[in-house]
Amino acid sequence: MADIVLKVEKLRKSFGGVLATDDLSLSVETGKIHAVIGPNGAGKTTMIAQLAGALNSDSGRVLFDGEDISGMAPPARSRRGIARTFQITSIFHEFTALENVALAVQAHDGHSFRFWRAAREEARLYEPALAALETVGLADRANITARNLSHGEHRQLEIAMALATKPKLLLLDEPMAGMGAEESQKMVSILNRLKGDHTILLIEHDMDAVFALADQITVLVYGNSIASGMPDEIRANEEVRTAYLGDEGTAN
Repeated sequence: MADIVLKVEKLRKSFGGVLATDDLSLSVETGKIHAVIGPNGAGKTTMIAQLAGALNSDSGRVLFDGEDISGMAPPARSRRGIARTFQITSIFHEFTALENVALAVQAHDGHSFRFWRAAREEARLYEPALAALETVGLADRANITARNLSHGEHRQLEIAMALATKPKLLLLDEPMAGMGAEESQKMVSILNRLKGDHTILLIEHDMDAVFALADQITVLVYGNSIASGMPDEIRANEEVRTAYLGDEGTAN
């Protein structure tokens, strides 16, 4: 029987009269990449914010490792092993790649960002930080100031920052946003290497990347899951093709 690390039950969030997530349910298996796709406005980023604790849900439950975390704030969820990246990178451009990841380690340990100087001086933070940079292929860029990294490297750095907290679940919100074909392919390779050792819930518009990476796919339309299954099942689903993929099986 599959080991379920995340179970979402009838999650709902409305903004005024608009339902962003509507009785949304899904399960994520340990060590798998579970992609969530859907047109703009489908509720994908709202769902990620609910799972991370940044948005309080109107109703429904989020179970993580069998524990109900629905009422927990983001720091508590982070301590339990949930790490999130964003559509727009959230890095410190004046710091090096290594310092950015060391700060992520420090923050996860519960220290305030008032102690930036301590983070720079504390060698124990650098070992996990460098290991995370190695994982995403940025070890040779460790001492480069973040403002001098490319857009694709910024996305790699943000994933390294998440990995350095040793999460049980990575919530990746459009990690390939704004990338060209070469950068996207590099990110696909990185995420493929993470598969098995890390559990990933992936929001992504790049359908080539989704079908290259995902073990399971859930399709959202107007905040509700209209289909969930293996990639071949999603490709063949007529309702999905009509609502999102189009006749050729690619995003409109």
